[in-house]
Amino acid sequence: MNTRVLVVDDDDAHRGMLRMMLRSWGYEVDEAGDGDAAVEAVRAQSYDAVLTDVRMARMDGIHALKGILAYNPALPVILMTAYSSVETAVEALRLGAFDYLIKPLDFEALRQCLQKAIEQSRCSVENRELRRQLTEAAGPEILGHSPAVEELRAIIATVAPTEATVLINGESGTGKELVARALHMASERASRPLVTVNCAALAENLLESELFGHERGAFTGADKRREGRFVQADGGTLFLDEIGEMPLALQAKLLRALQQGEVQRVGSDKPLTVDVRVIAATNRNLQIEVAEKRFREDLYFRLNVINIEVPPLRRRPEDIPLLAAHFLQRYAERNRKSIKGFSPQALDIMLRYDWPGNVRELENAVERAAILCTGDRITPRELPQAVARAADAPLPAEQPAEQGDGSLAGLKLDDVERRAIEETLRQTGDNKSEAARRLGITRATLHNKLRKYGLE
Repeated sequence: MNTRVLVVDDDDAHRGMLRMMLRSWGYEVDEAGDGDAAVEAVRAQSYDAVLTDVRMARMDGIHALKGILAYNPALPVILMTAYSSVETAVEALRLGAFDYLIKPLDFEALRQCLQKAIEQSRCSVENRELRRQLTEAAGPEILGHSPAVEELRAIIATVAPTEATVLINGESGTGKELVARALHMASERASRPLVTVNCAALAENLLESELFGHERGAFTGADKRREGRFVQADGGTLFLDEIGEMPLALQAKLLRALQQGEVQRVGSDKPLTVDVRVIAATNRNLQIEVAEKRFREDLYFRLNVINIEVPPLRRRPEDIPLLAAHFLQRYAERNRKSIKGFSPQALDIMLRYDWPGNVRELENAVERAAILCTGDRITPRELPQAVARAADAPLPAEQPAEQGDGSLAGLKLDDVERRAIEETLRQTGDNKSEAARRLGITRATLHNKLRKYGLE
């Protein structure tokens, strides 16, 4: 891996001498003639170390040090000066300089100082990566202190050590996969694989092959035998995400696999015994899907041994500050930003927004804000427009009185739409699928409008 050093000095001759010296030691070298250029260079390019003079006509080394470390606190900065002032040295070290060298330079001391700075920097990066991997290996952390999250954690702790099949319900973006991982990591199967299949991502014939595998020649393009996800998860856990999207024909084969503990590759008549714990998740109401013959009742009861409901973010707003701080730390570090937190105005807006996309939407909003932020705190202007508009949202208007002649003239379009939805739901006995069909919209669109008008 190439090691790149930025040399900052307004003395062309001294900078040229350092360039040749460092290149002879095997470093790649970039140059800057003043502190302003140095800060710009660090923002534009990754460096392993910065070597900067203290006394320069434009932006001296101390101010450059502040600007560099404000952008990337982990970057080692070594200062050089012809003035062996103890006060300057102490100030530089207090501000975060890696070391301090006196001019004229001792080249061997410089070589050792650079080597030590780069080794320490890389060790720090490796340690952060190791901590991240250990954290992931230890299992996902479900963040929050709200009663809803405390209850969720308690259910996971109770259910995880068992062999029970679990059905996780929750809106999109609430963290259903995180719950599945927590269940697996706290189970006796934690040392074995956790295999995930998104049932909505593949066509029926491909999903069958994905789950159960196939023999060579079973269909066009099957040029070799393939093990399915059930076999890959043998001894561990199989997580079936978006189970409500699985085609009916495939549901029967899944039920057989769950009941008998056997799977059969496509194109084979030989059953394979597997030991798999199944966790499924859906954002659909499977009871309605069963009633409308889109989901097998026997499979539903087989999956719904234990039901875990993941609460939407709007039902636990007290967790928003903690989640936002967690995501900010992640994306500030990833984008090499030094951001202290959120302004009170930004946090107030985030608390007032209802987050229809739940935790996933919050994470995306914080990532965007971290990238756009140029100061040390996230302000409302870095938040997505949909979130920022929450600060100006008017209080819900009262329902307009129905006109005596039943005319819709003069009503706002939103009021007309709301009345149409309410009346259709009354006529269908609150059957949302039938109501969506009569209104000529999808169920997802209907749910969005129910949220919009506060009718859920």
